[in-house]
Amino acid sequence: MHDVCLPASLDSEDLKRVDAIVRDKFPLDRGDVLFHQGHSFTALYVVRSGSLKTYVDGPDGDTQILGFHLPGEIMGIGGLTGEHYPSSAEALEHSSICELPYRQLQLISDTVPALQRQLVRIISRHVVAEQEHTIMMGKQQAQRRLAIFVRSLADRHERLSRDAQLLTLSMTRSDIANYLGLVIETVSRLFSRMEADGILEVNRKSVRILRRDLLNELCGDAANSCTGTG
Repeated sequence: MHDVCLPASLDSEDLKRVDAIVRDKFPLDRGDVLFHQGHSFTALYVVRSGSLKTYVDGPDGDTQILGFHLPGEIMGIGGLTGEHYPSSAEALEHSSICELPYRQLQLISDTVPALQRQLVRIISRHVVAEQEHTIMMGKQQAQRRLAIFVRSLADRHERLSRDAQLLTLSMTRSDIANYLGLVIETVSRLFSRMEADGILEVNRKSVRILRRDLLNELCGDAANSCTGTG
């Protein structure tokens, strides 16, 4: 399983040590919650297949989506800053994950420098993703936010050796709107505009990129991350 769940930078002996603590979780169906906001932090999780979203529930009952997570991406990182998960994670479709018990992971990382470095890189990417999303939400126009979102999904599909032109949208339009700080009508209107301009071909559960060059123009020099936090 270490092609998805374990760091590629480890040598064979170190991989065996880490592999020994990796636990397979039962498959998750759409809507199943992997971990809940406020619950005790016990493990990090890696998506093996499918996709999940992380979100927080505010005191007024509003939900804010923090990110969408594809195979190979880690969830639960926010729990490293305290004893509890600061967000919840929910399956967007039939999914499977790997569980990395944090206490055991810590013990191994003390004697495996490559793993320790990998954990530091993961935490650093988490912080950068938070900063990039904050900047995007504060400064970018609605059209650019959606373009950045689509381009980021394409880049992540490419890293997974998937078709980077045809993107499956496991999340709803409402989820996308929530994540981007927009209303659903705006997301639908902007998708329609990008389709009319020949940039995308849009279906209910997928988007095909027809003109990557025009999509990049819409993104400008903006940040490229939408993995989110959690």
